[in-house]
Amino acid sequence: MEPLPPNLPNHEDSAAPGGELNPAPPALAPTSRSSTLGLWLRDLLFSGAVSIFIITFLYQPVRVEGTSMLPRLEDQDRLFINKFVYNLSAIERGDVVVFRYPRDPQKSYIKRVIALPGDRLRIDRGTVWLNGRPLPEKYVPDEFRDLRSMEAMVVPAGHYFMMGDHRSISSDSREFGPVQRSLIYGKATFVYWPAHDVGVVR
Repeated sequence: MEPLPPNLPNHEDSAAPGGELNPAPPALAPTSRSSTLGLWLRDLLFSGAVSIFIITFLYQPVRVEGTSMLPRLEDQDRLFINKFVYNLSAIERGDVVVFRYPRDPQKSYIKRVIALPGDRLRIDRGTVWLNGRPLPEKYVPDEFRDLRSMEAMVVPAGHYFMMGDHRSISSDSREFGPVQRSLIYGKATFVYWPAHDVGVVR
């Protein structure tokens, strides 16, 4: 037999088992409709379980009602609160928190933490004095300040003094007193709606 020219296939070799030039791809088994539905339901249940875990233990969407936290938070803003953060770290002055209203725990308020347990606090014609020094409050614009005063007090153990940034209209610890730690259940972290307000809550 004469040798085959170079670069040409040897048809005798290709006829041998396993020597096909273009073997047909293995056929794929058809996916049954019930199998597809089962996968879809599995993914749906998993997503639902993750969402429930996040809402229950980590983050929860809430809606702001009222204007006591202007200018940062507007009426009807949607934001996320972190429900887990205070299990790992302490509440700090300046935090914007969500808590159950002391006079009606069915209602929730959102305010800023002004003073911590043990702090000495007084308010003189709108200026907050904390531990003998005036408290810098860049988050309160001049047009939102008021001239209310409050006698000196020491914040009780396990309580926090809350105030709204819109001082002239806010109902806060100046009226209902310091808030128990057990009533505080989240820290405001991020506004997600409307678009012009989107951003971190500071």
